[in-house]
Amino acid sequence: MSTRRRDRHGRRARGPLAWPPVPSMTTRRERFDDLVLDAADRLRPQLGTRYAATEFAVQDVPPTDPAPWDEQMAPLGRLLRATPERADRVVVYRRPVEARAADALDLAEIVAEVVTEQVAALLGVPPEELDPGTR
Repeated sequence: MSTRRRDRHGRRARGPLAWPPVPSMTTRRERFDDLVLDAADRLRPQLGTRYAATEFAVQDVPPTDPAPWDEQMAPLGRLLRATPERADRVVVYRRPVEARAADALDLAEIVAEVVTEQVAALLGVPPEELDPGTR
């Protein structure tokens, strides 16, 4: 006796189990990561060889224990200076940035502004020197 797979309601396999990646299938987190990487790539030439190893990272929310002298608003980004174990790191906090953005264009502008401000702090220059369009 041959075993035959049951074909319920006369339907065959409906399609592949994994689709090819298309823009509509990317998550908000992946799109946000891409915005940070794009902003970082625009500033890479200004970093020079001394800061070439600078890392760019995204965290969902900032640490929950701010010091009493810190701002009471959630920060949008942070610069972590290099230590012997790691390179300089620019961190962008996704949820506070998304909360301040009105739409996708505004989100891209805020991300670019945050990354520019943190890189400017790293280099010790005003943000307007890196990106004249910074507010």
